[in-house]
Amino acid sequence: MAFGLYSLIEAVILCLNAVCVLHEERFLSKIGWGTDQQAFGEPQGMKTQIMNLIRSIRTVMRIPLIGINVVVIVFMLVLG
Repeated sequence: MAFGLYSLIEAVILCLNAVCVLHEERFLSKIGWGTDQQAFGEPQGMKTQIMNLIRSIRTVMRIPLIGINVVVIVFMLVLG
């Protein structure tokens, strides 16, 4: 199997699905990545920026990922 554009798109979709599935209270807080309250104006650390990225991806990509997943599944069923 060659590494092509479709394989790259499929890998990105799988990674987005993985980020959207992470549950903040059940999983992330157990490893110390839960919600941290930070004062306004303080510089953000790397952990806080990653958590903001995860929250943003979950907020923005939740509905579009459902449609994208359906299209990819149908595409795989039709074309193999």
